[in-house]
Amino acid sequence: MIAHANFGAILVLASASIGWAAPSPDSCRELQKHGKKGEAATCFGALSRSADPYVRAEGFWGMEQYEQANVAFRLAAAQPGSKPIVKVRWGMLLHDRFNNQEAADLFAEALKQEPGNAEAYLGLAIIGADGFDSHAAEDAAKAIALDPKLAEAHEFMANLDLENQKINDAVAEADKAIALSDEALEAMAVRAAVEILADRSPDPWFDRIHAVNPSYGEGFALAGYHLVMNRRYEDGVKYYRKAIEADPRLWAAHSQLGINLMRLGQEEEPLKELELAYDNGQKDAATVNSLRLLDSYKNFATFRDETTILRLRKNEADLLRPYFEAELHKIMATYNVKYKMTLPAPVQVEVYPDHEDFAVRTMGMPGLGALGVTFGEVVAMDSPSGRKPGDFNWGSTLWHEMSHVYILSATNHRVPRWFTEGLAVHEEGQANPEWANRLTPEVLAAIRDKKLLPVADIDRGFIFPEYPAQVVVSYFEAGSMCDFIQQRWGADALLGMVHSYAELKTTPEAIQENLKLSTSDFDNAYMAWLTKQVGSEPAEFDRWRSGLKELAGQGKEKNYDAVLAAAPALLNLYPEYVGDASVYLFLAAAQLGKHDKPGATATLTEYEKMGGESPELLNELATLEDEQGDKKAAAATLDRINYIYPENEELHRRLGELWLAQGNNAGAVREFTAVLALKPLDKASAQYNLAQAYFAQGDKAKAEESVLAALETAPGFRPAQKLLLEIEAADKK
Repeated sequence: MIAHANFGAILVLASASIGWAAPSPDSCRELQKHGKKGEAATCFGALSRSADPYVRAEGFWGMEQYEQANVAFRLAAAQPGSKPIVKVRWGMLLHDRFNNQEAADLFAEALKQEPGNAEAYLGLAIIGADGFDSHAAEDAAKAIALDPKLAEAHEFMANLDLENQKINDAVAEADKAIALSDEALEAMAVRAAVEILADRSPDPWFDRIHAVNPSYGEGFALAGYHLVMNRRYEDGVKYYRKAIEADPRLWAAHSQLGINLMRLGQEEEPLKELELAYDNGQKDAATVNSLRLLDSYKNFATFRDETTILRLRKNEADLLRPYFEAELHKIMATYNVKYKMTLPAPVQVEVYPDHEDFAVRTMGMPGLGALGVTFGEVVAMDSPSGRKPGDFNWGSTLWHEMSHVYILSATNHRVPRWFTEGLAVHEEGQANPEWANRLTPEVLAAIRDKKLLPVADIDRGFIFPEYPAQVVVSYFEAGSMCDFIQQRWGADALLGMVHSYAELKTTPEAIQENLKLSTSDFDNAYMAWLTKQVGSEPAEFDRWRSGLKELAGQGKEKNYDAVLAAAPALLNLYPEYVGDASVYLFLAAAQLGKHDKPGATATLTEYEKMGGESPELLNELATLEDEQGDKKAAAATLDRINYIYPENEELHRRLGELWLAQGNNAGAVREFTAVLALKPLDKASAQYNLAQAYFAQGDKAKAEESVLAALETAPGFRPAQKLLLEIEAADKK
C-alpha cells in the first residue's frame, strides 16, 4: 500500500504503462467536487491530451484554459455523429465565460438533435435565471419532467424558488436533490441560505458541505447572493468574504465582494477586489463596468455635512447641489418624525448623468426601477440631465429612495420587497399629491384583465415578471395597498407593519397583527377599495384608447371644433392619463387655437394637478398664468419644472425674476445662481440679476461681488453701474 498516493497521477501512469482507459470527465469532476485540486488538475491534464476533441475540451476547461476548450468543443461539435452532450457542455462553458447568447443557441441546437434532452433544458433555465426571466422555471420544470433523477435540476429549482421567496418549495426541491445525491452541495447551500435568511444557524449545513469539500466557497457565495437579493448587503459582504476564505481562487466571489462594497459606498477595497478578479479572467459585464465606473469617480465632486454625502458630476455640481441638498434635508426632517427614528450614519446620494453608469449600480438586481436604487445608506440615481425632459422627476425619486433608506435601517433589512417598494411609492404621494401613484395604461389593463397578485405572492411580480409590464404593475399595486392601509387603518398601521417586519414577522403575521385580517381577507378588502377607486376606467379603457387615437388625428389636422367637442367626454373616461399625446395636450392646443386662453389655462392646470410632467406643457401653463396676472401660480408652476428638468437656463431666469418681484429673495438667489451654473452667453446680465437678488436679501457683500463680476464682463453695463452705486450708498448708511 502506498500512503498519500496521488490518485490522478496513478490513473495517468496506469493508462500509459498498461493500456488502461484514460480518466473520464466525470471522474475528474468528481475529484474537483471533493476539493482535491491537485489530483483534479492532473486528471484534467490527462484529458487534455486525449485524441477525442470532446474529452480534450473537458480537460482544457478543467485546467481553466478556456480558449483551448472552446476550440476543442467546436471541433467536437463539427464531427459527424456528434452527440447533444457536446453542445450542452459547450453551452455551459460559454455560460461560465459570460456568453449567454451563444450558450442559449447551443442549448437550442442540442434540443433540435434530441427534443427530450433534460440537460439542455436545464441550460436554458440557467441562462433565463441570469436575466430574471419567468421562463427559467418552465425550462427547469421540463428538465425535471424529462429526468426526475437529475439532481442538478432540483438544485437549480431550489435556488430559483428561494429567489422567488417560495421558501417551502425551495426546501422541498433542495431535499429532493439531496435524496438523489448525498453530495448535492448546491442544494445544501440553499438549505444553509434558508436558515441564514430566517436568522437561524446555517452551521449544520455548512458542516455537511465541508465534509464533502472543505474548499467549496460557492456555498458561501450562494448565501451571499441571496442576502444581497434580500437587500442585506452587509451580511452579503460577510458571506462573500467567507467564500474567498474557503477558496481564494473563486474569482466570481472576489468580483461580487467588490461590487457590493461599492454599493456600501467604498472605493479602495472594491477596486482591489475587482482588479484581482479581472486579472484572473473574471471579465463579465458586471466586473468590467464596475471598474469603469470606479475610474469615472475622478470626474465627480463630493459634498459632505453631518448627515449627508452628495456625489455629483463636476460639470453639473454647481447647478444641482443647492436643489439636492435642500431636498435631502427636507426629506430627512420629515422621515425622522414620521418613522420616529434617525439614521445611524450619513446617507450617501450618488447622481449619475450617464444612465449607463447608473445601470452598473443596479446590474444583477431584479425588479428595480430604472431611476434610483438604494443600498443601505447609499442611494444611486439618475441625474435629470441623463433622461429625456419629462421622463424623470428627481424629487419624487429621491423621496422614494430615501424611504427605502429609513425602512431598511428600521427593519435591519428584514422587509419584503413589496412592502418597502409600496411604502416608498406611497410616500411620494404623501410628499406631493402630484407625485401620487400613477394609474398608467399598463396598470389599467392589468386591473381590467385581473392580473393583480395576492399580497402573499406580490414579491414575485417584482423579481420574476410573467408579462412585460408586471414590474410596473407591481409597483402600483404595492403602493396602492399602502394607500389603502393608511386610509382605512391610519399611518400608525403602516408604521406598525414596519415594526412587525423588524421583529422578523412574515407578511401574513404582519397583516394579522396590525390590520386584524388574514391575507385573503385583506386581498378581498383591497380589491373592493381599488375597484371603487378606479370606477369604470378599466372597463372603458379600450374605448378611451380608440377615442384618443381619433382625437390625435383631429388635433394633427387642427380640427379644433372636433377636438373641443370630443375631448371632455374622453377625459371623463380616464382623467389620470398624463403621458405622451394626452387628451390635455390636444384640448389645450385646440383652446389656444380658438384664442381661449382661460380655457387652456384651466385644462393645463388640471393636467398639472394630475401629475403631468411635460416641461413644454408646464412652461406653456406658466406663461398663460403670467399673462393673466397670476404671478404666484406662474412661479409655482416653474418651480415644479425644477423637479423635472432643471437644465433650462430660461426657466431659472424667469423664475428668479418672478420670485424677486414677489419678495422671495432667497429663491431668487438660488435661481439666478442656477443661471450662472449653466454658463449663459450673457454672463453680465446673469451676474447683475444675482446681485439684485443678494441686495434685496440684504447681503451687500455678495451683491457687490456679483455686480463687480457683471461689470468686469461688460464695463459699460449701465444697470450694473447704477446698482453698484446703490450698494455703495447703502454701505455708508
